[in-house]
Amino acid sequence: MVDLSSTIKFVSINMKKILTIAAVLFLFSFTFQSQEYKIENNELILPSTIDFKKGTSELLPGSDSALNYIKLYLKEKTYITLLRIEGHTDNSNKEEINQTLSEKRALAVGKWFENHEVDCNRLICVGFGSSKPKVTNETAEGRALNERISVYNVEMRKVRIGGLPSDGGGKKAGDACK
Repeated sequence: MVDLSSTIKFVSINMKKILTIAAVLFLFSFTFQSQEYKIENNELILPSTIDFKKGTSELLPGSDSALNYIKLYLKEKTYITLLRIEGHTDNSNKEEINQTLSEKRALAVGKWFENHEVDCNRLICVGFGSSKPKVTNETAEGRALNERISVYNVEMRKVRIGGLPSDGGGKKAGDACK
């Protein structure tokens, strides 16, 4: 005959061990999946740049790190209901050309997100041309820093942040969903 009380005790002890191990694994995986993000004045500070082929809106492969960072941010921060993607250029061309290029680049980033399973309705793509330089355009280094994509939190739980219009004063580049 089988001693039923010994069997129950054995199962009970092993279940406790299994549950403890499962809990530790869950917490361990959560710790390494969670990412810390730096936000300054509602701008998501990117770990690297989003780069384009010179004079075009063609994303370069080295941009994947920053793009995936933003994608993960949106996945983790579901309460961010609208994110603005801003395209900026240096002043080395006519402003009309810079404006168009900045819009095309912002939209290219928006399309990248749509193609990588990010809800395009959470994105607004705008261009600023060369109107908002971060640094002087008088040096090659300065021009390189001004050619950028910036990303801003615009709405949290469908409520606008900071009182500015959703486009931040830029020109809407188009719809990332189309």
